[in-house]
Amino acid sequence: MHRLAACIILVTLIPVTFMAAAPAATKDTSVSRLPALPDPSDPYLKEMFAKVRAKGGQPLNIHLVQGFAPKLARARLDMAYALRYDVVTPALLREMAILRIGQILNSEYELDQHVPLAKACGVTDAQIAALPNWRASALFDEKQRALLGYTEAVALHGGEVDDATYAAFAKQFSPQEIVEITITIITYYGTGQLTKALKVKVETNGARSAPPKC
Repeated sequence: MHRLAACIILVTLIPVTFMAAAPAATKDTSVSRLPALPDPSDPYLKEMFAKVRAKGGQPLNIHLVQGFAPKLARARLDMAYALRYDVVTPALLREMAILRIGQILNSEYELDQHVPLAKACGVTDAQIAALPNWRASALFDEKQRALLGYTEAVALHGGEVDDATYAAFAKQFSPQEIVEITITIITYYGTGQLTKALKVKVETNGARSAPPKC
């Protein structure tokens, strides 16, 4: 009888023991569809993150995602910084084009990072709100309208820019600026697609991109 009672007590306690031993739920630290990237030791990433901080920015989720391909990540950062610091096209115009691209793609990540950059260089809240319907707005001058028309033609029509749109654009910008703006458009169009395809999460820790040279 005593042996039977002991067996009953043991069987009753087994589920409790298993329940107590169950592991705690792990916190989701991923910043995209990809796994979370641990603290990187790759020399390319160390150099890249040091460069970001030296420019006054902070490593972002997009840097962590691209960090799975370190050499490409560094190359993309070099391109982004060349477009931000080593061009003659005014930053206000470049950021205005990037915002319009972000709106066209509905890239929440791109807009979250570039709205502050655009505002820092003089793009107003009213202009940002009016960008989707800029043709009907009086908030944009002739140069900005030529830029936006060209940006939309490249982004919406697979690079097929009609002669009238290009003529209006070329009237306002030098050949160097034309190339700089075109590379800016196609680069940030690709970035917007990347952030959507891999579902890169918007920063929740306040980390911001390096400020432009306005």
